[in-house]
Amino acid sequence: MITETPFGKRRPHLLTIWTPEDKAFWGREGQAIATRNLWISVPALFLAFALWQIMSVVAVKLPQIGFKFTTNQLFWLVAAPALSGATLRVFYSFMIPVFGGRRWTAISTASLLIPAIGVGIAVQNPSTNYTTFLILALLCGFGGGNFSSSMANISFFFPKERKGSALGVNAGLGNLGVSSVQFLAPLLITVGILGVFGGGPQTIANSAGQQTTVWIQNAAFIWVPFIVLAAFFAWVGMNDISDVRASFSDQAVIFKRKHTWIMCWLYLGTFGSFIGYSAGFPLLIKSEFPQVNALQFAWLGPLVGALLRPFGGWLADKLGGARVTFWNFIVMALAVLGVLHFMPSHLSSGSFAGFLSMFLLLFLTTGIGNGSTFRMIPVIFVADRQRNATGKGKESEDQAIKQGNQEAAAVLGFSAAVAAYGGFFIPKSYGTSIEFTGGTAGALYTFIVFYLTCIAITWWYYARKNAEMPC
Repeated sequence: MITETPFGKRRPHLLTIWTPEDKAFWGREGQAIATRNLWISVPALFLAFALWQIMSVVAVKLPQIGFKFTTNQLFWLVAAPALSGATLRVFYSFMIPVFGGRRWTAISTASLLIPAIGVGIAVQNPSTNYTTFLILALLCGFGGGNFSSSMANISFFFPKERKGSALGVNAGLGNLGVSSVQFLAPLLITVGILGVFGGGPQTIANSAGQQTTVWIQNAAFIWVPFIVLAAFFAWVGMNDISDVRASFSDQAVIFKRKHTWIMCWLYLGTFGSFIGYSAGFPLLIKSEFPQVNALQFAWLGPLVGALLRPFGGWLADKLGGARVTFWNFIVMALAVLGVLHFMPSHLSSGSFAGFLSMFLLLFLTTGIGNGSTFRMIPVIFVADRQRNATGKGKESEDQAIKQGNQEAAAVLGFSAAVAAYGGFFIPKSYGTSIEFTGGTAGALYTFIVFYLTCIAITWWYYARKNAEMPC
């Protein structure tokens, strides 16, 4: 399992033998190692999501503490992390086979210190210019990029029949960072919990004109010690797998695979919906039900989606990823119809209770779909390579499994990169719909059409009888 260098130095973090599909190996030592890597990965990914979304909380408070930014500038501060995070995911998708899972997890987690410290310092000085904030917002995209490398890394550790559950746990608990930062940050900024280490307070006026003391920097600084601990534990407790080493050019073969692009489309429908609805939910509530305190309810959606993702992976392991994904997209389309039904219109004042219920159902389906689609990807690519190696001997079959896992890991990361753009396009769709039609219903009808394409694609390629790649 470990490597001896020419000088006799042991390298316990490098796994030179890793065969999780071998049940004897898995029961003897593989499961314990894989589980340890998973549970170190989870908090690191949680922190990544928290830092990715931190600007959505901070930007709302900037005008109240003296920053003279326009509404459009504030919108771009919120949108910029989604754009940079999605773009970084493209590159992060290929980093694990190049650098190793342990090294890259530790490095990428430590990189979160840059936006955490930077934002915490910037908000304390009202003379900080907009360009600085925009750069910091883009740097928050480090958190978004980490998802692709984290999921690719964990996929290598587990056998095919457990990948869905493992990836669901990693992503689902990691996704909790979104709802946690939306829920905790408004509370943390009201108390000087960091003392002299956190800097001085700011004063804002509430809606009644009363002066209130806040520490906006807490929303960023509070994560710093946890980032340091997560990076440290990744460095000392995780493993690199020697067999998964590959260059970028070796992995670039995924761009020639048809199923890469199909799964990107489907994952855009699940994770793209999750992150896009999460970003746009407060704005949508405020737009449709202005009498409701949007921040009081907005965090519930991301919480539901994150908690259900592990269940989606587990369910896909039991019933098949394609079957779960197919029916999940049907429920997603119906849930959007439910949202439309309960929204205010010229005929009705709407029902916020019904609207919220339908949106929570929609978030639930994004979580289940995230888990099921990510279970499909490893199965598809390993099975495809095994088909080509059938009858060519054990060596060819073993190599096919290795290549399939490498391609699957790269596709997991790359599809996550494509899907992350949903964090920008869904909120932007609401704004565009309002501009051209006066309401958000047009955007929601567009989402239904998109889900119908996902239903058809899933059925044709993966779920129907005699499908090209049943999974």
